[in-house]
Amino acid sequence: MTGVPASAAGGSGAKPVRGGKLGTAAVNQASLWNIANILTMVRLLLVPGFVLLLFHNGGYDPAWRSFAWAAFAIAMITDLFDGHLARTYNLVTDFGKIADPIADKAIMGAALVSLSILGDLPWWITGVIIARELGITLMRFWVIRHAVIPASRGGKLKTLAQGTAAGMYVLALTGPLATLRFWVMMVAVVLTVVTGLDYVRQAVVLRRQGLAAERAAAAARAADATEALR
Repeated sequence: MTGVPASAAGGSGAKPVRGGKLGTAAVNQASLWNIANILTMVRLLLVPGFVLLLFHNGGYDPAWRSFAWAAFAIAMITDLFDGHLARTYNLVTDFGKIADPIADKAIMGAALVSLSILGDLPWWITGVIIARELGITLMRFWVIRHAVIPASRGGKLKTLAQGTAAGMYVLALTGPLATLRFWVMMVAVVLTVVTGLDYVRQAVVLRRQGLAAERAAAAARAADATEALR
């Protein structure tokens, strides 16, 4: 998600990078190592660590599940900051644009699938959430030539609900808290479906508008060409 080289940050003590291929490579490499990208990479590395901690000692040890919850919580917290830092401090890079959504879906997908494997979470819930996330990703590519579907407040609430619910399932909760986590997950599922349908609606509208604009532009060019021949 990143990127300005240190020399562009305005520091008077920074040494200029010499020209040529070596200098260009140094600038490109340096642009990757900023706080936003580092947080994204940390989140990616936490995915296998989380899975190993969750399944350690059979997957039902409360202590190890607490460690897994800590890894999951850190991953979710870094998701709150890396995008904000990248946009605020102009640290956006192609790597970040690709890696950030992958990291988001990887940690949530790993949590849901792992919990279903352990029998703690029904597979239909995992299927609904993962299908929605993959479907929206494909939908974004479907309309990307015409427009970008903006992140919505509902989408942010959905992410918060999913993270909270999944985190509660990772912990070995019993009694009223176990009942509470079920209802939190139900809220997450409802938000997942509702926001998914809203994204589909936006995608269809944006694609229609984009195609209409393209047809209008083509008609205008054809009219100009006809006028020029007269």
